[in-house]
Amino acid sequence: MASAAFDYSQWPPSLTDDQIGALTQHATTYALSHGLTYLPPSATQPPSPSSVIHAPISLLPSPIPRSLFERAQQLQSSYNILYARVAMDDDFLDKVMGAVEGVGKADEFVGTLWRGWKAIRDAGIVQPLHLGLFRSDYLLHTGGEDGTISLKQVEFNTISSSFGPLSERAAAMHRYLHALTNYYGVLPWLKSENFPLNDTTARLAEGLAEAHKAYGVPSAYILFVVQPNERNVFDQRWLEYELLEKHSIRVVRQTFEELASSATLDADTRILRLAIVPALSPSWSESSLEISTVYFRAGYVPSDYPTTTHYATRFTLERSRAIKCPTIPLQLAGGKKVQEFLSRPGVVEQFIRDTDARDTVTGAKDLRETWMSMWSLDDPNPPVAPADHAIRQCTDEPRGATYARALADSLVLKPQREGGGNNVYKQDIPPFLETLPMQDREAWIAMQLILPPQGVGSYLIRAGGSTPGLNGGNKTVRSETVSELGIFGWALFSRETGVRERGDAGWLVRTKGVESNEGGVAAGFSVLDSVVLVDG
Repeated sequence: MASAAFDYSQWPPSLTDDQIGALTQHATTYALSHGLTYLPPSATQPPSPSSVIHAPISLLPSPIPRSLFERAQQLQSSYNILYARVAMDDDFLDKVMGAVEGVGKADEFVGTLWRGWKAIRDAGIVQPLHLGLFRSDYLLHTGGEDGTISLKQVEFNTISSSFGPLSERAAAMHRYLHALTNYYGVLPWLKSENFPLNDTTARLAEGLAEAHKAYGVPSAYILFVVQPNERNVFDQRWLEYELLEKHSIRVVRQTFEELASSATLDADTRILRLAIVPALSPSWSESSLEISTVYFRAGYVPSDYPTTTHYATRFTLERSRAIKCPTIPLQLAGGKKVQEFLSRPGVVEQFIRDTDARDTVTGAKDLRETWMSMWSLDDPNPPVAPADHAIRQCTDEPRGATYARALADSLVLKPQREGGGNNVYKQDIPPFLETLPMQDREAWIAMQLILPPQGVGSYLIRAGGSTPGLNGGNKTVRSETVSELGIFGWALFSRETGVRERGDAGWLVRTKGVESNEGGVAAGFSVLDSVVLVDG
């Protein structure tokens, strides 16, 4: 583990108002010029956007120990293989996430996906290959007994692992600001060799291109399944452009609503085709497009399935010969309950061994070192006294209330959801548990909170500040912050072929104010950031 040589409380370096104003102008102009952008908020987005805003960004990169950054990159290969193997273990997923034995009993969203997958595999799966574009998220943790800073995993994402292309551009923006201004010489850590390169766009596109190649029809398209009125469209478009320019692969984008009428399966071959109206797309001479790969940037939250037709469309795609990214079992493998189950004694060792040198650069012990304590809310013998036990104590004796508050301050409760804004933290836990029916508790896990370094700050910029002037209408705020590091990877795998994967496919940093428990950029909690490597 790294030593605590770097003084996090001295970050960020002090800048004058004039320096902040100049850097903000350079940063936001760069972002708008280089596609580090969002569509502006509105009730509906026009088919052809006519305006953009820059994505929420930080003015300076965030300090991360070099050894821990490199360690996170090394771990990604093992995590890719671990979750690929979990996704191929039907019995394990049935037990943990199924609607008969597992989480699906208590969580209707998970249960519906599992039942659809069960019906599909009972009928016979025609495409054995899975594609995963993954992201493993970490925080720095200061809770070690010896005072060292370590790397702890927040979660592992198996569906719609977003912000790869925009994170690459955020890193490039910080390198540009350093090259242009040297950040006014305010700190010796801010030098070019401490700004790591990030090539996420090419690496993620490589994974999609490998799936397309494995499908074996060069003229086929990759389908991006997207949410309606998507504001984070440019993060997706950069992958589309990379696929066309570097791999000569064309992309078509559709929502579940559109796919309900456009998608059909050949009865014999299960080839997935999309009906296309040529008048709407003059460059396409085809009346239908064959799909090689389905890349889901939607489908990870219940609101993406407002009707049974939306679920039926998802299952139509799943039954097809196209390669899915992810398949339903791979999506289920990313559930928080799986994360908790793997942390139990002897479980992760069923998938990754310490001596598994042929497949991985790290073993089960190395993965366990990145985990906080986790347990199920319905576990009768948890490793830490559960929060609902503390609530019961509150009714029995006065000191129980103090115990409950202290315990809740060390916990986060997580449901089986992605996208930010779903967790329950600290003092919100006791009243939440009082209203959570016992039969619903299996859908939640408890996790010991990670304790990031205190006193770290940053300058955060969001578009549309209310006061024009020094910052040109952009609101730049100095705030105490927490930064989350995400490492991307991909894997193409099946039982027949084994796992082909790329361990390090770039990285992401998201930074939020300490007052915010949640961390999603798209959900409005965080800004896009990058890394400055430090010692210790």
